Amino acid sequence: MTKYDEYESPLALRYASSEIKKIFSPRERASTWRKLWLWLAEAEKNLGLTQITDKAIEAIRSNLIVTDEAFQVIAAEERIRRHDVMSAVFALEKDAPDAAGIIHIGATSCYVRPHSNSFHSVFPLIPDRGFNHLILPKLAKVIHNLSQFAIKFKELPTLGFTHYQAAQPISLGRRAAQWAQDLVMDLDDIEYVRAGLKFRGAQGTTGTQASFLEIFHGDTSKIDRLNEILCEKAGFKACYDISTQTYSRKVDLRIANALSAFGASAIRIATDIRHLAHDKILDEPHEATQTGSSAMSYKMNPMRSERICSLGRKLSNISANFSDTFSNQWLERTLDDSAIRRIDIPEMFLLTDALLILLDDVTHGLVVFPAMIRSQIEQEIPFIATENIIMKLVHQGVSRQEAHERIRVLSLETVHAIKMEGGKNDMIARIKKDEFFKPVWDELDCLLDPKLFIGRSAEIVERYVGPDGPVTGKLEKYRDYISSTATATLSV
Repeated sequence: MTKYDEYESPLALRYASSEIKKIFSPRERASTWRKLWLWLAEAEKNLGLTQITDKAIEAIRSNLIVTDEAFQVIAAEERIRRHDVMSAVFALEKDAPDAAGIIHIGATSCYVRPHSNSFHSVFPLIPDRGFNHLILPKLAKVIHNLSQFAIKFKELPTLGFTHYQAAQPISLGRRAAQWAQDLVMDLDDIEYVRAGLKFRGAQGTTGTQASFLEIFHGDTSKIDRLNEILCEKAGFKACYDISTQTYSRKVDLRIANALSAFGASAIRIATDIRHLAHDKILDEPHEATQTGSSAMSYKMNPMRSERICSLGRKLSNISANFSDTFSNQWLERTLDDSAIRRIDIPEMFLLTDALLILLDDVTHGLVVFPAMIRSQIEQEIPFIATENIIMKLVHQGVSRQEAHERIRVLSLETVHAIKMEGGKNDMIARIKKDEFFKPVWDELDCLLDPKLFIGRSAEIVERYVGPDGPVTGKLEKYRDYISSTATATLSV
């Protein structure tokens, strides 16, 4: 049997990066448990537990990385014990016999589980390869891509759409700036929940620290110092003030909500790109050898944006699972949180990572078709200009309501000719034939410049994503990553 004979997750196999997959790998998880046990033993020894020797500490330190052989021991023991943590303790004692009997003193399984198979896995517990070095910088780079695009096209008029019907033009750059703004909100939210993350620490079986009171003979100051040491080693500022057998699953939900919201933003942006690709206004990048259809060889499908929508749909809805898990925890804890978190937490981060890879690729390589943009605007600008025509007539004393009705009637005639006869938009020609509009005939041609209708689009873009705008300031701490990192490439 080979790997082709068993199911593998397409999310891991096709879409996510090697870096994020390694973080959630079995070896990383099991080795993190050993690191946590080392820290606990070191801290307990420093605080006076004489049964923990230097030799025991060194034995654990020398076996932090779980080997393939150790995994086989763990698997065999778990089939007997039906308890993953105790199986891992047994395997470590076999690898480090000098530490036998002092591993996991005073702790519960949720000393190691929450800090390895959870959001903590991508925070300070694994320095330099966690959230700060994967999710947040990648998101910042996508925002940077859109900001550069917005500046480049800040003055290029393009048709606006409301109700997916032609509306007043905006600039193409202004549209990209509104995409960037949604992602900046996501960056704010993710940074916020990340900054609020704390350590569970050594809290005992129901969060009362009773077992540690026994170990330290009632000396509460040593328990406090124990958790201070653990936080220092793990890279957290503090422990949660209240824990039960686990840290509150509200923590999971808060971060899930932030990442799910990013999934919704990704869908929103990619859906716009798909619509614009249909109209041949702009398109995502395509390789020269890329094939759109096995039958229709001329096809150039927006497969990247479609994939973003597909993966984003999964991510944007996954927070419901975390809400259910949190709300269904009974009293100090029930185990029905375990299996689903083993699946959903890694998948949530793999989905986020996969979407950021796609968005970096797409936003860096967007292709614009100015001639098609002009053609689309020219088809609609006679209708759009009628609002200004009405205002010109009002300035000359004509009734606004009467002018509005005359425009409405001519518009219906024009639309009929376009839709039923395949004609062009001749609205201006019709106005020039109607004596009612004679007072503004000489000004009509001057009212058809698309730039007259984009308002302050260029200024809005410059103020938001320009050198002195808030986005530039927001991205400053990610500047080294943005400037030194190549555009993401897709594996498939």
